[in-house]
Amino acid sequence: MTTRAGRYQRHSRGYEAFIPKPLPPDPPLHWTDDLLLALSEADRALGRLNGVSRSLPNPDLFVAMYVRREALYSSEIEGIHSTLDDLLAIEVSKNQQRADVDLTATYNHVQAMNLGLDLLTDLPLSRPLITAVHRQLLQGSRGQDRNPGEFRRTQNWIGPEGCTIESAHFVPPPPE
Repeated sequence: MTTRAGRYQRHSRGYEAFIPKPLPPDPPLHWTDDLLLALSEADRALGRLNGVSRSLPNPDLFVAMYVRREALYSSEIEGIHSTLDDLLAIEVSKNQQRADVDLTATYNHVQAMNLGLDLLTDLPLSRPLITAVHRQLLQGSRGQDRNPGEFRRTQNWIGPEGCTIESAHFVPPPPE
């Protein structure tokens, strides 16, 4: 199957991996009326969000909660089920040692996102930034033995616990 974003390519082991098309898109974006309307609506929504953020006593609290929500969703994709209450309790107690492996992974998502946001003030989106965030993401959790801070050299996949690459929901591009 081929889409504007890329195609699925069959590997010699029998699974299909998604191979994205290079950027910029080819053919280039076609600015239809529908696309321009969607862009205008998104711009208007960003303006409303900007206006609301100025009325908040502390906009950083809003962003902080959004980061935690995103961490919970990202963890869920990996089959990790943590709650916001558990995550906030670990942060308030500052005792990550008591957290189980799943909660530690979710906590690391928050720490990695915050690290990335902090590093973006001094670094461009780059290999050093990505590897630093990756190192933080895997610290003390399930992936700590999987070369934190390094780019993957083996194929990975997304699916329920115990699934094989052949039965995975999604196989991203091969590391090479």
